Amino acid sequence: MPVLTRLIPSPVVVDISRGAMDQLDGILADQRISTSGRLAIAISGGSGQALRARLEQALPHADWYPVVDGTIDSAVKLADDIKGRRYDAVVGLGGGKIIDVAKYAAARVGLPMVAIATNLSHDGICSPVSILDNDNGRGSYGVPTPIAMVIDLDVIREAPTRFVRAGIGDVISNISAIADWELSHKITGEAVDGLAAAMARTAGESVLRHPGGCGDDEFLTVLSEALVLSGIAMSISGDSRPSSGACHEISHAFDLLHPGRSALHGEQVGIGAAFAMHLRGAREQSGLFVEVLRRHGLPVLPQEIGFSVDEFTAAVEYAPQTRPGRFTILEHLNLSAAEIRDAYADYAQTIRS
Repeated sequence: MPVLTRLIPSPVVVDISRGAMDQLDGILADQRISTSGRLAIAISGGSGQALRARLEQALPHADWYPVVDGTIDSAVKLADDIKGRRYDAVVGLGGGKIIDVAKYAAARVGLPMVAIATNLSHDGICSPVSILDNDNGRGSYGVPTPIAMVIDLDVIREAPTRFVRAGIGDVISNISAIADWELSHKITGEAVDGLAAAMARTAGESVLRHPGGCGDDEFLTVLSEALVLSGIAMSISGDSRPSSGACHEISHAFDLLHPGRSALHGEQVGIGAAFAMHLRGAREQSGLFVEVLRRHGLPVLPQEIGFSVDEFTAAVEYAPQTRPGRFTILEHLNLSAAEIRDAYADYAQTIRS
């Protein structure tokens, strides 16, 4: 009888520990990712410079490329700058924008990409997608999964706490996204990849149920692992379905309708996930989301991130247009603006009581 298996696209190394960044040269050499040390390292113009000073002596053959923003133009420029320079790999050292730019540039020139996250704001650190600003707002671009994932807990502790908290909102929203995927399977017959769903759900539950907080290494390790698992789940399914449902549609609507005013991605999808669970009648789980978000200092109402009830209502009504073809609780209910406003009033009353 043949043994049938499938290959799972995932990093060859995941190092989540204190001081991990200082071992970068050894990690890459041991895994045969870069034995020569010839690396193109993308960094931000701010905090990236301090990290460059910390690593430069240990990586004498690396070249450093400051990245000014998270646009498609910056990603193309980086690719053009490193093309033909005979690097072993491209390294993205920074937050989500830097890593997304580096992922896209590496894909464009055909080099493996190493992600070194300096905060835990969202699951893009290990996903097969680059989210980049373009002339039409913001686009999602398919890219290979990073070949290595390094998260130094000492560096994470130095990041603004708000950026770490945002990752909590992003990863627990997986649970709402999986509920939307299963709803689509029931209503439309869309196939659900069981392995991808299991990994994404496990990632979300591990953070949702963890009693710790952003101040302890155990919780930061679990959060880091959850964000990595979410990225791998997306690689398995071939799209963002395991981690993106109504929660993300609402967040994308905020981004498109109110550019420049939107909050952090993880803050927005956390609110979106709690509201989406309320819409599907899972009141107990919605309440648990709210309880956990509040415990970690995350917003649970749109007013807490600067949006009025009317603006939230408009965002929820517009949300299905952000992902044409994706079926979630929003598409299923197809609520009018008045019905959304009533549902929100019920949600707000429930979580205040």
